This record gives sequence, structure tokens and C-alpha cells, in this order.
Amino acid sequence: MNSTMSTVTPAGFLPGATTTRWRLSIAGVLAVFVPLSLVAADVLASSVGPGPDILVGLCLIVLLAMVAWLTGLRLNDLGLARSTWAAGLRWGLGAAAMVTTAYLAALAITPLRASVAEVGAPTWSAAVVSAVILIPLGTVIHEEFAFRGVLFGLLRRRSGRRVAVLGSSAVFGVWHIVPALATGPTNAAMADAVGEGLGGTILRLAGTVLITGLGGILLCELRVRSGSLLAPILLHWAVNAGGVLFVLLA
Repeated sequence: MNSTMSTVTPAGFLPGATTTRWRLSIAGVLAVFVPLSLVAADVLASSVGPGPDILVGLCLIVLLAMVAWLTGLRLNDLGLARSTWAAGLRWGLGAAAMVTTAYLAALAITPLRASVAEVGAPTWSAAVVSAVILIPLGTVIHEEFAFRGVLFGLLRRRSGRRVAVLGSSAVFGVWHIVPALATGPTNAAMADAVGEGLGGTILRLAGTVLITGLGGILLCELRVRSGSLLAPILLHWAVNAGGVLFVLLA
């Protein structure tokens, strides 16, 4: 009598298939939840202030990290590999310096300064807190991790660089519809420029999607050329924080 017991593998069963299906299912749920959370962050920031926006942003970083792990993205796919840090800093600081130079040059244009001054400048303390804390933690880091990190990495792995750049940039542009609909001095100034009502709103939203979509392409190209997520993070921060300081100095 043979004492060796044979193991029979059920038909259609593949080792690791259950784990893979579980990971993809959870990733699918998070793929729906993360965009909703991004929208929630903008709504909260527009209605009750930046505190909840920062909290949601930090939670999103955790959720996005889970999506990256569940879908098998590596640090290199996300632009976070340690070997890319030096290049990311070089490219990012260079791009940030160009943005700073552009803002300083714009201060010399009197009509532009006059139009910006009508928006209403914050105090120095509020501007510094916004530039150093609120903008990076409430906007820049989780947006870049979402669009130039996770989404870009998934699209490039599946469909290549061109689709990743155009796809993630298009989503980035469309996502800015929510903040474009919010109240605030910047949106009020844009409404005055293009007019109010349905036509003006459509023009404002179309312009927002176009401009931020093109900005997304630039950020993606910086991500590709540097190989690092640090580069678009620094450029994004320079644009947003520089804008706050520009209004203050105008």
C-alpha cells in the first residue's frame, strides 16, 4: 500500500489567483474612493477652511500608497526610488527658480499688478503659513502622488509613456472643475473677466480644464525627464506658493 498521498489541484485553480483577485478588488474600491476623497478635500477647503483639507490630503496619501501596493507598483514606478532623488531635486529646484523669476518679472508690469491687487492680499503671516504648510500638505503632495505618481505609473505600465502623460493630465484638468466652481476672490476675478451666467461659467470651466491640463503635461514631462516625483512636487509648490506671495507683493 502506497502511503504517499497525492495532492489534487482543483480545475481552474491557479496558485496566487485568490490573492491577485483580492488585491485587484480592493484596488478597484480604492480607485473609486480616492477620486471622491479628492473632491471632498476641495469642497471642504472651499466651505470650511484648510484644516479638513490637510487631514483629507494626508489620508489620501495613505490610500494612494495602498493602491500602489495592491496594484504592484514599485518605488521606481512612482518616481520615489532613492536613486532618483538627486535628479529630482536638480530638476525641481531649477523649475522652481524659473517660476520665481517669472513672478518677479511680472511684478514690474504695472497693469498686471493693479489687476491682481483687486483680488485682495492676505497678511504676511497668513501668506507664509499658506505657502509653507497649507499648500504642500493640503494640495501639492497628494495631488502629485495621485496624478504623477500612482495614476501615471499605472497608465505607463499598461499603455506606455504617451498615454500616461495625456491620460493623467486630462484627468488632472477635469478634476479642477470642482475648485473652479467654488467661491473665492480668484474665481470672482475670473467671473468678472469672462462674465457671469451659464456662458461665463462654461468659459471659466473650459479655461480651467485647458490650463490645468496643459500644466499637467508639463508636470508629467518633468517627472519623466527627472525620473523623480520630487521634480513636479517642487514645481507645483513653486507655482501655487509663488502665486500667494505674488498677490501679497503686488
